[in-house]
Amino acid sequence: MFSKKIGIDLGTANILVYVQGRGIVTDEPSVVAISTVDNSVLAVGDEAKAMIGRTPDSIVAKKPLKDGVIADYKTTEAMLRYFIGKAIGRFRLFRPEVMVAVPGGITSTERRAVIDATMAAGARAAYIIKEPIASAIGANIPIGSASGHMIVDMGGGTTESAVISLGGIVASTSIRVAGNKLDAAIMVFIRKKYNLAIGERTAEDIKIRIGSALPLEKKLKMDIKGRDMITGLPKIILIDSDDITEAIQDELNSIVSAIKSVLYETPPELAADIMEKGMVLSGGTALIRNLDKLFTQVTGVPAYVAEEPLLCVARGTGIALENLDSYKKSLMAMK
Repeated sequence: MFSKKIGIDLGTANILVYVQGRGIVTDEPSVVAISTVDNSVLAVGDEAKAMIGRTPDSIVAKKPLKDGVIADYKTTEAMLRYFIGKAIGRFRLFRPEVMVAVPGGITSTERRAVIDATMAAGARAAYIIKEPIASAIGANIPIGSASGHMIVDMGGGTTESAVISLGGIVASTSIRVAGNKLDAAIMVFIRKKYNLAIGERTAEDIKIRIGSALPLEKKLKMDIKGRDMITGLPKIILIDSDDITEAIQDELNSIVSAIKSVLYETPPELAADIMEKGMVLSGGTALIRNLDKLFTQVTGVPAYVAEEPLLCVARGTGIALENLDSYKKSLMAMK
């Protein structure tokens, strides 16, 4: 009764925290800076991300989550402890109930690791919900109705495509291709075409500022800084949006194939519902220009970007936690 309820979108790129009664209180990168001298945590979130690629030998800035799952248990636990503490404040009489959203394709071992890390980080009770379900709830899709709804949640590490009806997933696929793979593709493309080495942060910035899934009539241009691969000296070059469209095509094709595979598996009655309502796109990667148009073109199913796509999963975990009885059958596990 007195314990706080916290929903966490445990993303590969960002962690969002929802607190009952206050909404989303934290949106920070999933990065932890650790001292190699004594293994102590020096910084978490925004402060740690600013250190990526700029740290001395005694400090490592690492991302403890890879492809939506825990790659480094101890660091993830420290990160969860930090964000839970930040969300509920220093003076806590009661430990919080925490719901964590995880990729739909997670294994039982990975799921157990998330529950254990959440409990070790100070939760009184831990619940696990699949990202497509949480995302659909957060996008205001009535998942309990006897009608088909399709959600495509594209985050940093994974893309989750799912058809939901009567509170459960009817057909789904989870692929480990999303925002981070797009960034990596941009880095490779610029290295090959312009002999320029750029870092992860620059690649992400390029994607956000001039990235497009389809060629633009009015090209966007941008100066980028990096290291010349031939001379080894710093260099600035001008690139345009067509370069980025070309760079990310293979990754986008993988996402399209995943969406098509879910549509193939969908029963005819639900497929008719989806044709009528369209698919909803959520997650940070959904913000890439013209992605909805590309999906509509190649699948024939109308695609719409959810309102505030970045916040859908976190908002959905919070709503599910506040209405546990209604959503109990949609949860994967609890402890």
